Amino acid sequence: MNLLTRRELLRRSGMGFASLGLAQLLQSELEATPVANAPGTANLSPLAVRQPHFPGKAKRVIHLFMNGGPSHVDTFDPKPMLARYAGQPLPRPNLRTERPTGAAFPSPFRFQRYGQSGIEVSELFPHVGSCIDDICVIRSMYADVPNHEPSLLLLNCGDARLVRPSLGSWVTYGLGSENQNLPGFIAMCPGGYPIQESQNWQSAFLPGAYQGTYINTQHTQLDRLIENIRNTSVSRDQQRQQLDLLQQMNQRHLERRGSDAQLEARIQSFELAYGMQRDAEDAFDVSREPQYIRDMYGPGVQARQILIARRLLEKGVRFIQVWHGEGQPWDNHDDLEVNHRRLARQCDQAIGALLKDLKQRGMLDDTLVIWGGEFGRTPTVEMPTPGANAGRINGRDHNHWGYTTWLAGGGVKGGHIHGATDPFGFRAEQDRVHVHDLQATILWLLGFDHERFTYRYAGRDFRLTDVHGRVVREIMA
Repeated sequence: MNLLTRRELLRRSGMGFASLGLAQLLQSELEATPVANAPGTANLSPLAVRQPHFPGKAKRVIHLFMNGGPSHVDTFDPKPMLARYAGQPLPRPNLRTERPTGAAFPSPFRFQRYGQSGIEVSELFPHVGSCIDDICVIRSMYADVPNHEPSLLLLNCGDARLVRPSLGSWVTYGLGSENQNLPGFIAMCPGGYPIQESQNWQSAFLPGAYQGTYINTQHTQLDRLIENIRNTSVSRDQQRQQLDLLQQMNQRHLERRGSDAQLEARIQSFELAYGMQRDAEDAFDVSREPQYIRDMYGPGVQARQILIARRLLEKGVRFIQVWHGEGQPWDNHDDLEVNHRRLARQCDQAIGALLKDLKQRGMLDDTLVIWGGEFGRTPTVEMPTPGANAGRINGRDHNHWGYTTWLAGGGVKGGHIHGATDPFGFRAEQDRVHVHDLQATILWLLGFDHERFTYRYAGRDFRLTDVHGRVVREIMA
């Protein structure tokens, strides 16, 4: 008995009308897929440079992720009213967060005005403050829940619970990469994984080639940074011959099975790994930078990984996420003053240097820099909770009701404040920006209409912002 393939069945059934429907579905999917730049012929690489919906101001992204939730009222959103009510209940009921909170907790840090814009920045970030005229501070962010895991997934993947592609994967899928010998999307985190681990940079149902590549920047030697980066068994020419043979066999295997995203990603991974053997050593070796540049970024792991990020941007990597460290280092339920000082001291100089370095190289205008965490922290002190904190009553709980994120470069207004929280910093009240709004805005700056930027999976067109999101045009230059 001759078995019909699915295509033959569609073509023969109902006088061919089913195949007409299939053609319409496939055409819709093609229209939703960004078009490769190569004129006349299609570039088979999934990382080939692609055109967005319209010319975007930003061409690349670096996301400085302060995982754990930095306190907005101690960094970029000063609240003098907290000092007035210090140690007293707020004149309005405390909003519900993950743990009980008590009286007003004034910031232990001084704020100072910087630049021509005069925007106030905490003493924690003097180097960032010196760049404030290039920064757009969004003081009216809000998320859905005061928990790390769902808030991380909401910010990174657009959904707090379900498996969805990450922002970096969407961007790499849409724009490709300008360097075929390095991953298009890199996530750097020293010491290990953040909470939710690799889910933060997952590609989910997008092809596997768009998954983020994790780098443990605690290590300085290339062999420790990237495992198996060197082949000590054969020469590069011999390795190239082996790889060509393997590619021919894999291609035949793929042709017999039709389109298979996982297999295509595996084939691409061999080529990428071979290319990385040549380009990665240069990209990750900061000793090749002039001494004055290394001095500008400063000492320590944060300085090194942020300098590596700038080198990767120069080499054409499309999306780089720089996590502060494993777990949730900014999650300061106790000893907030001590811990926030320590954490800010580790990264402030390097972040300021990054902004100045990008600017002097002419890269800031088309590089979008994002800073922030998954939420902020309460303006009230966290109460002792057995098993949750050390009971010192000098920290803050998670606060998803209102917090701060800032953007720089890539088409945003510098020296600009957007939105505001209430006088105590508990809730975003003016020009509120939800996480989905931020994602829609980031995509717009890169040249994508978030409502049209979709991927068909399981019979539905999915997008990063799901059915939500508004482009915040007020922050655009």
